[in-house]
Amino acid sequence: MKLSTNIQCPAAIKSVLQIWKKNHCIKQSSVKIYLYWVQRFLTYCDNKDLDPIEQLTLAGVNCFARWYSHSRGIAIQPAVYSSRSALGSWANALQILGFSLAPWKPIRMQKLRSTILKEFSEYLRVHRGNPESTIHKKVTHIKGLIAFLRSRQRRVERLRLQDIDDYIILCSKRFAPTTVADCCSSLRRFCHFLLFSQRLSVDLATSIASPKWVKHETPHRALPWSALRSLLENIDRQTRCGRRDYALLLLMSTYGLGAGEIIHLTLDDIHWQSAIIHVVRPKTGVAFQLPLLPVVAKALENYLRHGRPKHTLTRHLFVTMKAPYKPLACAVTIRHILHKHAKPVGLDTAHLGTHTLRFTHARQQMELGASPKVIGDILGHRDPDSTSAYLRVSIERLRDLALPVPS
Repeated sequence: MKLSTNIQCPAAIKSVLQIWKKNHCIKQSSVKIYLYWVQRFLTYCDNKDLDPIEQLTLAGVNCFARWYSHSRGIAIQPAVYSSRSALGSWANALQILGFSLAPWKPIRMQKLRSTILKEFSEYLRVHRGNPESTIHKKVTHIKGLIAFLRSRQRRVERLRLQDIDDYIILCSKRFAPTTVADCCSSLRRFCHFLLFSQRLSVDLATSIASPKWVKHETPHRALPWSALRSLLENIDRQTRCGRRDYALLLLMSTYGLGAGEIIHLTLDDIHWQSAIIHVVRPKTGVAFQLPLLPVVAKALENYLRHGRPKHTLTRHLFVTMKAPYKPLACAVTIRHILHKHAKPVGLDTAHLGTHTLRFTHARQQMELGASPKVIGDILGHRDPDSTSAYLRVSIERLRDLALPVPS
């Protein structure tokens, strides 16, 4: 259907209503409210002689909400909240129809007000050749150090080794050993920078020691299989979110997939006729195939028919249930989904992460008699030592193994 470039023409409004209806993510009562905000927004743009397409951004809608609340003499916060929801959904539907709109939210770049952090960031970029993701992580670590020094009323130029030791001790009480080791690496790099920029005359980096920890020192946390089944059975599959969450957690439990693999799955990765799921390891880029088991196929079909919005701007398999129906952002999003369904069945969520399902899958495979090689292949491990850490969770099975008794 070819539409006019005018987003307020009757054909465009009608098409938006059809998309909202087919997506089943907006109640009919909400549609009436959304249309009210659309009409008020279009009137505002007409009165102010503004281009609605240019104003249909988060910043433009915020300006409209302020004008609306001032003209009506009402509180600004309800107007901002309601108009954002309505006009954001409208903008998403227009993009699905093919209208070219500016990004709803501008891409946020890391803003560094501190001169020393700016210089440290540039040092990592130019002299160390670090990618932006690494720079962001190291700068974040050093922000914590600077805040710690500020609490002691000490300037960076007067940094002492005792300050660094105390900060590492503080981090060790808050973070996991691997995170503390990352912080220590950032601290060493920062000390190199301070020496390079002549802020310090002594290289403190050589004296910074990371806390000692043994890889796989403790077994991975895993759920009893009965607890995992209880979690899945308790998910309400009568709701759209419930259908999505059930299919997502079932995939992770059945195949031992990680959060990164789940997030990157697309509609094209499900081959229904050949009953195969195509998966790509996010860390290595290695592609492999898994059988589409009947129980998984049924859950995915239920989600795709009655859960996933019919019209989205992405081909990702799992998306958010509210406009703009984006792919799930990261592992934290999946962790929230897991916690949401774990609490009602009494599971402790203090240390319950997305990898818990992966560990649970590995333990169940071992208890069913699968060899470590097969388990490693399923989990995508190239190093047998990585698989051995997963197998340590199956202590009960080890007790049942018969050892030869010397005569």
